[in-house]
Amino acid sequence: MPAAGIEMKVVQETLGHTSGSFTADTYTSVFPEVAMAAAEKTAALLLAEEEDQEEPGEAIPLRA
Repeated sequence: MPAAGIEMKVVQETLGHTSGSFTADTYTSVFPEVAMAAAEKTAALLLAEEEDQEEPGEAIPLRA
């Protein structure tokens, strides 16, 4: 389910876990695809923000 992009809360409830952190700790480490997708989405976000900068080398804020 995590590799398919299903929200962790849905996975937790589907499996009957009482803790979302247990579900996340157990299942996200199993799928390297999930980690890769997260890295790619983060990189795309940072690169998109970088393209919006007026001057090269300007700091990219991590939080809005």
